[in-house]
Amino acid sequence: MDETWRWFHITSHTYGAWLYGDDRGFRTRHHREHIEGDYKNPPPKGKYKHQLRRSRALMTQDAVTLPPEWRRTVGVSVRDKIQGLGAQLLCLSMGATHLHLLAKMPPGPIPRHWVGQAKKCATLDAKDKGWNGKLWAVRCKVIPIEDRKHQLNTYYYILDHIHEGAWVWDFQRGELIL
Repeated sequence: MDETWRWFHITSHTYGAWLYGDDRGFRTRHHREHIEGDYKNPPPKGKYKHQLRRSRALMTQDAVTLPPEWRRTVGVSVRDKIQGLGAQLLCLSMGATHLHLLAKMPPGPIPRHWVGQAKKCATLDAKDKGWNGKLWAVRCKVIPIEDRKHQLNTYYYILDHIHEGAWVWDFQRGELIL
């Protein structure tokens, strides 16, 4: 492993989980448009209803919420692909609509590219087991870890998703079960 590799907290969503115009708040790509509020302080209800209506009209299928029995299948597939590409994976959670992982990877475009490959692999595995339709939203969010405290906070944040019904994997203990 090269010394230039860095730790990243990577998140991704299932298809339709967070739409442009969402009442919980949203961001435009590269923040091209100022949007009032965020998920902690959402915008006034209905302020972006036209954008949300358009987003829903453009969807080619219903939003994906993974049932509990599919979370393990998808999570294992993402984990195996990320590790197969050479990342050092500390933990991963796959919830109903969100994927979180903490991994050490080369900087630059590679983390986003590797997660894209893992999402594609998970989709193919799920389809082999009977999944129909799209599974993932486009792209993922890659957050560089700044220091040890940030890394530990992210690690425990990801593991805490088990309390929300997520399938969770940890490098020391394997699959975590409540």
